[in-house]
Amino acid sequence: MPKLPKSKGAKQEKKVIHPYSRKAAQLAREAHKQDKKEKLKIEKALRLNIIGEKLQWFQSHLDPNKTSYTKKEACELLEEYMCRFSDELEQIELRNSIGGRQGRQHGSREAVIKQTMERERLLYEGYGIEIPDIVNSKHLKFFREWNGDLKKLPNIKMRKLSVTDAICSHTEVADVETKEESSKAEDVAS
Repeated sequence: MPKLPKSKGAKQEKKVIHPYSRKAAQLAREAHKQDKKEKLKIEKALRLNIIGEKLQWFQSHLDPNKTSYTKKEACELLEEYMCRFSDELEQIELRNSIGGRQGRQHGSREAVIKQTMERERLLYEGYGIEIPDIVNSKHLKFFREWNGDLKKLPNIKMRKLSVTDAICSHTEVADVETKEESSKAEDVAS
């Protein structure tokens, strides 16, 4: 009598994999690869979220009547951005001075704020902080039309501003003023 063929359903049962087998190593590599992908995805989303919050702050503090900013005005806006936590720090100091406690309330939040402000100050005094390009009128118009969608974030042009930009713009303004004064003095003299 011939043997009956085995059903394929029985063969599809999950086999136990030996921990030191090539198949186990392959599955471990695949799981590790998936974990790395998820971690990178989360990090990118967090980075985009932080940049998005910064851009929304700048968008809300733009002067609606201006079509473009000078470097000096952009640096002033950037310095205002760096001082955005000063009110919250004052509130924390006030709460800590009123309470008769030995410990500090909101100490961790205060430490995070001070660390952020110090890091931004060092970046500003160093090679610069990236802000949306509000000096160029075309980029400023596009930035104003941005609705806060993080997917359109790469389309927004950014520009690095540092202390040297603010100093250069101050000296340029001073040079222009001295040239105007000297030309007025020559006009008066002649």
